Amino acid sequence: MLNELNLFSAAFALPTQSGNFGLELQHFGNSGYGEMQAGIAYGRKLSDYVDIGAQFNYYTMRISGYGNAAAVNFALGAIFHFTDQLHGGINVYNPTSSKLGKYEEERIPALYSVGLGYDASENFFVSTSIEKEENEDLNVIASLQYKFADRFLARGGIASASSVFFFGVGFSLQSFRVDATASVHPQLGITPGLMLIYVKPAKE
Repeated sequence: MLNELNLFSAAFALPTQSGNFGLELQHFGNSGYGEMQAGIAYGRKLSDYVDIGAQFNYYTMRISGYGNAAAVNFALGAIFHFTDQLHGGINVYNPTSSKLGKYEEERIPALYSVGLGYDASENFFVSTSIEKEENEDLNVIASLQYKFADRFLARGGIASASSVFFFGVGFSLQSFRVDATASVHPQLGITPGLMLIYVKPAKE
C-alpha cells in the first residue's frame, strides 16, 4: 500500500521444438527511486529428469538528483524431476556480482536459491525453498496450494527472513487465470497483488 514499493512485472513465453524462449520486464519503485530489468531467457528439456534454463538481463537503477546506473547480468537454473510427484530446483542470479555503473564498490548482489516441490495429489501442492542473497540473512520460504472446484485455487505461506505471511486465491476461465494475492509484513503492513495469465490453447 506504499507507492515507493510498487512492483510491475510482465513475462512472455514461446515454446518451440528447439526449446522455450522468454521475455521479462520488471519495474520497481516510483519517481524518486526506481529499478528496471529487462531479460531474455531460453530453456529446454534435457531428459525426462532434468530441465535447464538461462536468462540474460539488462538492469538499471535511477535515483532522482543523482542520475542513472546500469549493468548486465545473467541467471542460470535447473529443475530436477526425481519422481512424478517430487521435483527440485536450483537457481543462481548474478553470480559475478556485476558492478553497477562506473564504481567498483557499487554492485548488484548475487542470489542463490534451492527448493523442493511435492505434488501430494492432483489438487494439493506443497513446497519449500532456501534463498541466500549476498550480505543478507538466509531466507526460508514454505508454501502450499490447494485446488478445488476445478477452477479455483488457494495458497498461503511464510518467508522467515522478514517474517512475512502471504496468501492468495485464483480463478481459471478457459485460457485465462486471475490471481489475487496479499502479503503481511510486520512493519510495512499489507501488500496486495494481482496476476493475470493467458495461455494460448493448443491446436487439436
